[in-house]
Amino acid sequence: MTIANRPRRVRWALAAASVLVLALVGACEGAGTGGSTGGYVSSDGTVTTIDPADREPAPVLSGTDLDGADLSSEDFAGTVTVVNVWGSWCPPCRAEAPVLQELSEAYADDVQFLGIVNRSKDAAAKAFNTTYGITYPSFSDEGGSLELRFVDSLPSQAIPTTWVIDAEGRVAARILDEVDASTLGGIIDDLLAEAEGA
Repeated sequence: MTIANRPRRVRWALAAASVLVLALVGACEGAGTGGSTGGYVSSDGTVTTIDPADREPAPVLSGTDLDGADLSSEDFAGTVTVVNVWGSWCPPCRAEAPVLQELSEAYADDVQFLGIVNRSKDAAAKAFNTTYGITYPSFSDEGGSLELRFVDSLPSQAIPTTWVIDAEGRVAARILDEVDASTLGGIIDDLLAEAEGA
């Protein structure tokens, strides 16, 4: 290759890279059935449930809550647990927040709800919780490392994602995107019935 050809190849490579970046951004923004709003990449609302014999152990989640206090999922061992990944910037997270709070109150004696705050500063996350009346604890996880711990069971593919962990500490279900009360409540009821029959 001659020196004279290099600038053209460099220009071509930069143009090709730009097209690739634009294509990837477009694919992300159009992912799922709902498109995107406010930087949120939607999913398709898939609900995955796992038969008891096929369930994988849930990861141990440990860190600090939004006030800097220690928080660990091990503190709730033996309890059906709902883990929701959310962000204060996420439109469906705002839409589902009242549903999650209502269910956390309805099942307060039997189920522990936990949040994992992704890509949100603690101050913004605390303001979100105040606005929506969220009373259950959330892990401060701005970098998203805690949700990655589900990679061996049911990985997260969207924000929000909600996992339901059975009383034996296994991942029993995953809901991609916004939850609704009847679906999540039905999953919880089934797991509580399993625990009673065990």
